[in-house]
Amino acid sequence: MPMKIRKAIIPVAGMGTRFLPATKAQPKEMLTVVDKPVIQYIVEEAVAAGIEEIIFVTAIGKRALEDHFDRNFELEYRLEQKNKMKELKAIQEVGKLAKFAFVRQQKPLGDGHAILAAAPFVGPNEAVAILFGDDIIAGKHPAIGELIETYEKYNAPVVAIQEVPMDQVSSYGVIDGSEVEKGTWDIKKFVEKPSKEEAPSNRIVVGRYIITPEIFKLLETQEPGKDGEIRLADAFATLLQNGGSLYGKEFSGRRYDCGNKLQFILAQIELGLAHPEVKEGLRDYLKHKKIR
Repeated sequence: MPMKIRKAIIPVAGMGTRFLPATKAQPKEMLTVVDKPVIQYIVEEAVAAGIEEIIFVTAIGKRALEDHFDRNFELEYRLEQKNKMKELKAIQEVGKLAKFAFVRQQKPLGDGHAILAAAPFVGPNEAVAILFGDDIIAGKHPAIGELIETYEKYNAPVVAIQEVPMDQVSSYGVIDGSEVEKGTWDIKKFVEKPSKEEAPSNRIVVGRYIITPEIFKLLETQEPGKDGEIRLADAFATLLQNGGSLYGKEFSGRRYDCGNKLQFILAQIELGLAHPEVKEGLRDYLKHKKIR
């Protein structure tokens, strides 16, 4: 039986240029959806799946992430003095979600390189969850938990997959394979950002993974691509070429790509409609709003 997954790596070293100027002085992962930063939704998903330790891979300009998951004694004191106990409890709980560690990616050499930066925090025989910082996946069951269950069943690396229209496949890694049970795919081919004509399917890979020690070893020897970067997708392709096993899991939640402006706005609206403080007012506004 595979070892229980208790650790997650969250790479957050990207610059967030698609959201400039909002990200000029703050990390893109700290942009707020309703009343929480994007990164907190992702951490909460990991914790709901049983993750106890989280390793952030950061870069210069990401200090706000560390501060968010640390205690702020002055703020706690001021909230207590003003008897704002609800707000006090909310910020205290953030730092208690998990054990946090932070490591710098020294150069922007790809997501595979970022994951390798966290390798010293992971045991040599340990599988680990990977959650990228752009995607909020909202649902009754944590998406990364569904991948963990698949890993425990098949004892092999797992990627999150989602069906999209064919005109979107060129922006993602795309898989081909056979469905071994409902929503679970035995992957035989992994193609990074193919054209619509070359794509083997319309099932894309999104930012949730379970990787095994074998993937870490492949990343250590993986040749950089044409852009000079070490990519996790290339390690998966090498794994398949070497005859290794890789599974895809269709998650049940609703995904919001918060690196995309329209998807970010949709996240605000749809998650706002589920928020107890604002849902009634927002629903009333949308009901009476005349779209021109």
